[in-house]
Amino acid sequence: MIRFEELDTAKDCTGLVPAIIQDDTTLSVLMLGYMDREALDKTQKEGRVTFYSRSRGRLWTKGETSGNFLDVVSISKDCDADTLLVRVHPHGPVCHTGTTGCFADEETRKAVAAGAQEHRTEGFIRQLEQIIRQRHRDMPEGSYTSKLFNRGVPKIAQKVGEEAVETVIEAVAQNRDAMIYEASDLIYHLLVLLEATGCSISDIEKELERRHR
Repeated sequence: MIRFEELDTAKDCTGLVPAIIQDDTTLSVLMLGYMDREALDKTQKEGRVTFYSRSRGRLWTKGETSGNFLDVVSISKDCDADTLLVRVHPHGPVCHTGTTGCFADEETRKAVAAGAQEHRTEGFIRQLEQIIRQRHRDMPEGSYTSKLFNRGVPKIAQKVGEEAVETVIEAVAQNRDAMIYEASDLIYHLLVLLEATGCSISDIEKELERRHR
């Protein structure tokens, strides 16, 4: 039970608890917001972080204007049950200044601005995972990804097998560019299969880390 009534230190905080937002991949602390019971219920139900905005006096889903949503990975409470830790997969920058999180210093902000393109490239597989997850949620018509989900796990798994064989063929033939092309298809279809079976890149990382230990 979350103790929403414990935080009474300020009039505009009554009935709210702090929610610390942490990147599930990098473990960086991204921001701090506040939730009431309704905000927490909405967050758990929809899988996207919703805060109670003290300035607006209403619920506010992070990303509702910018599109930079926070997909929930897990929610846990501290030992006193009056603070939440929400681990997320962010859709783009979290801070309104354009940085990854709200705790970056000026030097970090400049570095982010200078290296934005590089950052987008390095993190694209994670972004692609989020795009696939959203396609699964919305199932837009005309989307190839939606068609794959409609065909079901057996057909998606078959596509993964086909792309794996094509990747191996190009690797054995030492056709570097063709192998990269086929490996990209393989990774894409594997991400679709992971989503279709309720798995994620984080699950794979945890298993690999377990083996490493």
